[in-house]
Amino acid sequence: MYLRRVLLAIWVFGLLGVAAELVLLEHYEDLKQLIPFAVIAIGLVVVAWFVARPGPVAIRAFASVVALFGLSGLIGLILHYSGNAEFERERDPGIAGMSLVWESLTGATPALAPGTMILFAFIGYAVLVSRRPPGA
Repeated sequence: MYLRRVLLAIWVFGLLGVAAELVLLEHYEDLKQLIPFAVIAIGLVVVAWFVARPGPVAIRAFASVVALFGLSGLIGLILHYSGNAEFERERDPGIAGMSLVWESLTGATPALAPGTMILFAFIGYAVLVSRRPPGA
């Protein structure tokens, strides 16, 4: 029970921190950049429900949100990497192979930053697993 509360606190404070960081980075220039804000907002609403009334429906909703975080992180990784790769190809049309990969990973847009959403999915999964009795 204590572990679950700690994990949920880490989850909520982490979400608020990432949302603040995204605002500071002005990560709202187009519709795609609003995806993490929407996922975070949904996550905060569902986690409040999950904590207030942890019934079977709330648990399933939280599990769905955990999956949504994983999916959004994967989509974000693809979008960040693709955007950097496109920029590098415009800058140097002959770039390819490992040079393109390296430049795309180290480009202006942090290519691995959306992995944070995947981390939240793992923390959420740990919350769900911590609800089960030992051996279940």
